[in-house]
Amino acid sequence: MARARKRDRLRWSKLYTFSCFGHPHTDEAAGPAAVSGSPVGGPGFSRIVHCNNSILHRRKPLKYPTNYISTTKYNVLTFLPKAIFEQFRRVANLYFLLTAILSLTPVCPFSPVSMIAPLAFVVGLSMIKEALEDWRRFMQDMKVNSRKVSVHKGEGEFEFRHWEDLCVGDVVRVEKDQFFPADLLLLSSSYEDGICYVETMNLDGETNLKLKRSLEVTLPLEEDETFKDFRGIIRCEDPNASLYTFIGNLEYERQVYALDPSQILLRDSKLRNTAFIYAVVVFTGHDSKVMQNSTESPSKRSRIEKKMDLIIYILFTVLVLISLISSIGFAVRIKLDLPRWWYLQPQNSNKLDDPTRPALSGIFHLITALILYGYLIPISLYVSIEVVKVAQAHFINQDIHMFDEETGNTAQARTSNLNEELGQVHTILSDKTGTLTCNQMDFLKCSIAGVSYGVRASEVERAAAKQMASGAADHDNPVEDVWESNEDEIQLVEGVTFSVGKTQKSSIKGFSFEDDRLMQGHWTNEPNSSTILLFFRILAICHTAIPEVNEATGALTYEAESPDEGAFLVAAREFGFEFFKRTQASVFLKEKYTSSNGTTEREFKILNLLEFNSKRKRMTVIMRDEDNRIVLLCKGADTIIFDRLAKNGRLYEPDTTKHLNEYGEAGLRTLALSYRMLEESEYESWNAEFLKAKTSIGPDRELQLERVADLIEKELILVGATAVEDKLQTGVPQCIDRLAQAGLKIWVLTGDKMETAINIGYACSLLRQGMKQISLSTTAGDQVAQDAQKVPLHSIFSYTPSVPKYKSF
Repeated sequence: MARARKRDRLRWSKLYTFSCFGHPHTDEAAGPAAVSGSPVGGPGFSRIVHCNNSILHRRKPLKYPTNYISTTKYNVLTFLPKAIFEQFRRVANLYFLLTAILSLTPVCPFSPVSMIAPLAFVVGLSMIKEALEDWRRFMQDMKVNSRKVSVHKGEGEFEFRHWEDLCVGDVVRVEKDQFFPADLLLLSSSYEDGICYVETMNLDGETNLKLKRSLEVTLPLEEDETFKDFRGIIRCEDPNASLYTFIGNLEYERQVYALDPSQILLRDSKLRNTAFIYAVVVFTGHDSKVMQNSTESPSKRSRIEKKMDLIIYILFTVLVLISLISSIGFAVRIKLDLPRWWYLQPQNSNKLDDPTRPALSGIFHLITALILYGYLIPISLYVSIEVVKVAQAHFINQDIHMFDEETGNTAQARTSNLNEELGQVHTILSDKTGTLTCNQMDFLKCSIAGVSYGVRASEVERAAAKQMASGAADHDNPVEDVWESNEDEIQLVEGVTFSVGKTQKSSIKGFSFEDDRLMQGHWTNEPNSSTILLFFRILAICHTAIPEVNEATGALTYEAESPDEGAFLVAAREFGFEFFKRTQASVFLKEKYTSSNGTTEREFKILNLLEFNSKRKRMTVIMRDEDNRIVLLCKGADTIIFDRLAKNGRLYEPDTTKHLNEYGEAGLRTLALSYRMLEESEYESWNAEFLKAKTSIGPDRELQLERVADLIEKELILVGATAVEDKLQTGVPQCIDRLAQAGLKIWVLTGDKMETAINIGYACSLLRQGMKQISLSTTAGDQVAQDAQKVPLHSIFSYTPSVPKYKSF
């Protein structure tokens, strides 16, 4: 039965006006000509998908693989041959197999069982271990293949099917917080403009949500019944491993529409902050991009095992030498002395000790000696190693210190073949955000009108102060003793004292700010209250978040693309500027302290929204306030904002710069906030040029949009800066300290300023007092930004004359 749903009435096309930095879409007016230059149909772009008609893909020439996946190393047919091959890749096992075969001959000095039984035990134990580990992989695959998803079965009705039964061309409905069962083409979503939020943590480790949007032509496909007569053809690239590219066309209603990665939902991604989406299956099973990136379970061998093979070669060489010497001596004695040993009856000797054929007797004795002295190569060593590997894997799985309380997950050793490699790691390469830190932002400090607000010290300040103070007192003092110190404050530098006692944890997620000058409306008594008012409004308006009401508690939460935006909105709410509603072209705030009437609801009409990206490093909202004034609000990296300030907009620049440096040294993430008043004629002229660039089709479209954006994002007036804290994960300093004590080399990659990086280094125990610091830098900032390879090496080595000057890296 079709399920009618209430649509979220929010069109994002007018909000995401700068999202056209991606590939342009083809509309009806453009027609097929807009995609005439597409490579679709050529080599590597031959896939054809009949939407909502999956039966066509079950026979040739469109017989695509099913959605069943397998990550196992073996199957029922290949287990014995592959497992036996793996076992006899070991030189020792080959030697023991050879001796076991020779033990069946008459020259063996003892029972064959004594050679065959140990070999069978070692090989059997290893094969059982491989089978158990592969069985766990199989069960995990079965768990994934047995997940269910709602699939259109015809006549506008949907039914639940297992993932493994999904076919190319099927139309599926995915609910919030569910994983995508295959690579899908987004058709529509619970939002009227066809957008959805996707979490790609399983693909690239990123926790920030990605925004996807469907073609406008498929937006009417918003209910179950609308798929009754839905038909279309997708012509796209063949299966490949590129996660961030997609080229294809959608033929729908006699028109051709260009597709790009913004419409593709990849398998193992998760739908977030969106009630539901409708999509059509493009790639299934091992054709999906995530499976294209995966490799077959390799036969991994540790360095210890490879080194043992070398040792076996050496021992075998020694064994052969000993046996040769023994066999030569035996042949000589047989030839010269055996005829005189009448009590051995040499006239009745067999071929094993025939004095007339001493060379043949020596060869037989060589085989006997190889078997007899074979215990020089201990088979028990391999038995012990296999037992230890299995036990270590079990201990890893049961380790209470590797248990995640939040998710309830334990460590999982999927293979025990590489346990010994853990003790041979000599270098660790890590990034900072999300690895050393939690990637959960708390609003901690801010600078408004040249005045710094926020009295609470950051975690990095406290940890760095304790670490540096501990290092100054005793270089050998363990880190855990430092963190458990009972001292209330430590003086890091003269005149600066930090509280290092246990601080009270903030009860508000995302907000750790403390300063009575701004809280409870006290900011209205500040000398620059009008600037503070503008600062708070920028926080509450300049974003792309969506407010959601928790039905259980009635509390308001914000679904934002980045944790920074969420922290800004929580801070604005606590300061009395609550963002509670967004419509097609407006943002609504509840302001507490801006009028004598108490809480006042205000509407700000959004005219344009220029999104943040890694290249622009800024975000701009152009809005019309209640007084019909057009105001441009901009937030971004301080270097980007400062370069765009007007002459009369630099009043607070010296003080704000000082505060930004202080925040950076405290390990905080900073953004500068600014604004600009626009004349009606100026805005109309710019908007016409912007719409012209937005609708252009060609390779220089991005450059045109960048140029038009630069025309309006200038002559800004600085308001202030924000500082949010990304706290270190629990136990990071202690972990790094123990790794360093074990002699491991640790490299941490961060995009922070030099001062911020140094203080975070002290906070996480990466840097210590007494360490020699070598700072490599260059004055050619723009040159580095354009191409790091073009930086002259002499400009770097000039800072470190003691470092050898290599010709190339």
